[in-house]
Amino acid sequence: LVLASLKDITGPLLDPLQFAYRASRSMDDAVNMGLHYILQHLDRPGNYATILFGDFNSAFNTIMPDLLSDKLTQLSMPTTICQWIASFLTDRQQLLRLNSHPGLSPSVLMPPQGCQGALSPLLFSLYTNECTAKDQFVKLLKFADDTTTIGLIHNGDKSAYRPEVKDLAVWCSHNNLELNMLQTVEMIVDFRRNPPAISPLSIMNRTELLKQFYSTII
Repeated sequence: LVLASLKDITGPLLDPLQFAYRASRSMDDAVNMGLHYILQHLDRPGNYATILFGDFNSAFNTIMPDLLSDKLTQLSMPTTICQWIASFLTDRQQLLRLNSHPGLSPSVLMPPQGCQGALSPLLFSLYTNECTAKDQFVKLLKFADDTTTIGLIHNGDKSAYRPEVKDLAVWCSHNNLELNMLQTVEMIVDFRRNPPAISPLSIMNRTELLKQFYSTII
């Protein structure tokens, strides 16, 4: 009941490229939109695409209630809804059982675990709503905590894509989110003949480089 009410209120406020909890939108729509951007771009000579599949560490458990409340206020959400969500996320206790002895945990600042399948993905979508790409040749598609950054590259010019990836990483660090470098993968889709080698992507000056997968025509 709460989820249905929140979806009605928040639907019009969500980023157009957020496909979760939107009327008549689904994961298939997100995939089809991404393919449309990529295939349309690859129709032009000299073009290729880079796709960054981002993975967050414990995404739903990292929501900061104060930050979320500020973001909801900026979206002009009704005050009563903001207050309810803040109450839902703060001063919660969970029942723990150790050696058959139940007990209450200290207060936790995260969506209660029993609600992970319901409210948490929507709250995370609202939490990350402001995280969007600024450049027209970079598309940031989201489905709750699944985030895909598509760089539409022409003549090897990555001057838009890589700064956008850096901005994404900086935004995450400012909002208590952490990209899982072991699960975050970059895919190169390049149909050019004899394409030059592309240097792996490094994020936030991390020494490890992201895994790359290539889809090419030789």
